[in-house]
Amino acid sequence: MKILAIDTSTDRTAVAVIENGEVLANGFHKDSLAHGEALPKLILDMRSQLQDLDLVAIGMGPGPFTGLRSGIAFGQSFALAKGIPWVGVSSLDALAAQFGDEEFLVQIDARRKEVFYARFKSAKRVAPDAVAQLSQLEKLGLPIHTGFPEPKHIAELALIQNIAQPIYVRRPDAFPTPKGVKFRNITQLDLVEIAAIEKESFEHDPWSIEQIKSEYLAPGRFYVVAEFEGRVAGYAGIVKRGESGDVLTLSVAPKHRRKGIGRELLRRLIDWARSNNCEAMMLEVRIGNDEALPLYASFGFIEISKRIDYYGPGQNALVMRKDLK
Repeated sequence: MKILAIDTSTDRTAVAVIENGEVLANGFHKDSLAHGEALPKLILDMRSQLQDLDLVAIGMGPGPFTGLRSGIAFGQSFALAKGIPWVGVSSLDALAAQFGDEEFLVQIDARRKEVFYARFKSAKRVAPDAVAQLSQLEKLGLPIHTGFPEPKHIAELALIQNIAQPIYVRRPDAFPTPKGVKFRNITQLDLVEIAAIEKESFEHDPWSIEQIKSEYLAPGRFYVVAEFEGRVAGYAGIVKRGESGDVLTLSVAPKHRRKGIGRELLRRLIDWARSNNCEAMMLEVRIGNDEALPLYASFGFIEISKRIDYYGPGQNALVMRKDLK
C-alpha cells in the first residue's frame, strides 16, 4: 500500500510517501508558525512520488490548535482531490512507537508551559491523552520522551487506527455555561435531590442525607449545585487541607450528563481552590470511570497513586493531583 503521511502536531511539518514500509520520499520544515505555508512546498518537492497513492494518513494530535488544523485540512483536501480515502491517527502513539521502555510517557509541547502526554506500558497505551505541566509529570518518576512523530509510524498506525476528529485535550479558555443551568451554593432544601443523585451515581456506597448534611455544614467546605428548571442537576464539594484543596465529591444526574455541567462544577472548585491559596488539588476517582477520567485529565489532573478497595472490595481508586502554582 502506498501512503502519503502528514503530521503537524508539533512545531515541525512532516510529510512522507511510504510504500509497504519503505520511505520513498520525505520532507520536513521546522517552524511553529509556518505549517500552512510549508505543506504545499514539501508536497511539490516530492510530486514524482505522488502517483498511484492508496491512502492519506494524518496525525490528528493532540497538538497546538492552528498547526494541527493546517495539517488535517490539507490532508483531507488532498485526499478528496485525489479521490482516495484518508485516515486519522494519534500523533502521541506515533511518537511512542520510537521507544521501547517497559513503562514511559511521551510528550508534545502544548505551549503555555504545558505538555500533551500519554502513558505507555509494554508498548501499549494505558491512559488517555492529557495535558499537564512538565514538572507534574516528572514527579511520577517514569522516563519521559519527546521528539517528533515520524511519518513512517503515522503510516503504520493508519492500518490499525481510524480517528475521525482532531484530538483536542486542553479545555477552551472560555467555555460556555450550560444553557439553562444555574450554579449556586448548596442549601438544606437540596439534600433530598442530592441523595437521589447519589443513589443513581454511586451504586455501592452512596452518601445518606445525614452524611451529605454533615459534610456541607462542616467548617471549611465549599459546595456548589447546578440547578436546571428548579431541580438539582449536579453538585460538587471541596475542602482545604493544609496547602491542598481536596475534592470531596462531584456528580451529575445521569440524564444531565455530557452537557458541560460536570466541567463547570469542576471549574468552580478550581477557582475556589485558587482563591483560597491552595498549592494543589487532589481527588480520587474510581478506576474504570470513563466519563470522569477524561474530564479530570483535560483540566491537568494526573495520576499519582492507586488506592485498593477504596470504594469497597474490588473497587479501586486512582489518586489524581493538579498543581495550581
